Amino acid sequence: MSLLHLPLSSDLDRIGEQMHALARAQRSLQGLLEAVLGISSDLELPTVLRRVVRTAMDLVGARYGALGVLDDSGEFLAEFIPLGLTSQELENLSGVELPRGRGLLGHLIRHPEPLRVADIGRHPESAGFPPGHPPMRTLLGVAISVRGRIYGNLYLSERHDGKPFDLHDEGMIRALAGTAGVAIENARLFQQVRGSSEQFQRLLLPRLLEVAPLEASTFYRPASPPGHLGGDWYDAFKLPDGSCVAVIGDVVGHDLKAAAVMSRTRSMLRALSFDGQTAPSTALGRLDDIMLATGEHTLTTACVARIRPQESGWEICWSNAGHPPPLVLLPDGEARYLEAEADLPLGVNTGMSRSDHTRTLPPGSTVVFFTDGLVERHDQALQRGLDSLAATARRLAGEPSDRLCAALADHHPSDGRDDMAVLVLRLPEPGRRR
Repeated sequence: MSLLHLPLSSDLDRIGEQMHALARAQRSLQGLLEAVLGISSDLELPTVLRRVVRTAMDLVGARYGALGVLDDSGEFLAEFIPLGLTSQELENLSGVELPRGRGLLGHLIRHPEPLRVADIGRHPESAGFPPGHPPMRTLLGVAISVRGRIYGNLYLSERHDGKPFDLHDEGMIRALAGTAGVAIENARLFQQVRGSSEQFQRLLLPRLLEVAPLEASTFYRPASPPGHLGGDWYDAFKLPDGSCVAVIGDVVGHDLKAAAVMSRTRSMLRALSFDGQTAPSTALGRLDDIMLATGEHTLTTACVARIRPQESGWEICWSNAGHPPPLVLLPDGEARYLEAEADLPLGVNTGMSRSDHTRTLPPGSTVVFFTDGLVERHDQALQRGLDSLAATARRLAGEPSDRLCAALADHHPSDGRDDMAVLVLRLPEPGRRR
């Protein structure tokens, strides 16, 4: 080849630029695919929104990023999620009201087309920055739509290389915004499903009747997977003779069937125990027979206890069908489980006899009934969870019953995969009128 046929330097430069652009496009496509997977992996809406901003910043190398969520009117920002600010920059902005949607932010709300600005201060609709705001010169804004409606706007500012945002950056963020809209919609649907499931579950749980002079507090939390219903329940009611019946139970399963079986089982067990003459073991045995006769073979654990006043204290009589033992907090703060050999769960063998166990409790004692979702972890023995719960209860023994109940739920040692129910009954202090 002669020298006359060699490519000119300008041709080499153009080829180099094309190769550079191709390499950048390949890197951007790979980054976008990873971003799509990352954003779609979360279902908690606050996490999704922050991940959208962080991913957009990484894709175009922006120092600052923010997501403004519109209010119901679609005219102002109801929420503003900024990322990239240093601790000092955040401190400088302390006390400054979050943006409501004026200036260039308002322009993007009114005109939801992609916006690239090389110098914010020179734009005719720029409203400036509040005192303490870090200097920002460049801006890239893209609207995010959910089901055809503008959900909010994604804002990016200041590329790390100091250059203004270009058409390539705009294309990347527009593609990301489309993915973000789907991820946001999925997270919103998840919240709706979880909220509806939890509301349905709570409607199935009983409204506790008056059990004075005892104090009763309850807590229920659904399982963490989306839309999961549970079979956990509690119940407590006062009998004509002044005693109180407490029930805690767990139907195996996390679906509509488990919730339905739970509701039926709870109602039958309340009816079987309401006469005041039926021992807890008898109530559980009859329930087992009824479940067999009606074709209900769902595995269920339950603990039924009857607490009655005595001359110098209280007596608790309980029967346990494969359930975790109740925890008793004595007035001196000592925590002890009502240890007794548990019978088989309901729905296993209706021919077996069931046992009652009796203990005397001093006035001022607290009895904690709970389901295994409060203490169970799949990576450790159940006893570790029981020991941890007892330690927490011992530390909080002096708290009012409602605070104790909430604290036990908030500081539970379980992995949170199962739903959990807690029923706390506190016996009156000595000298209190019964």
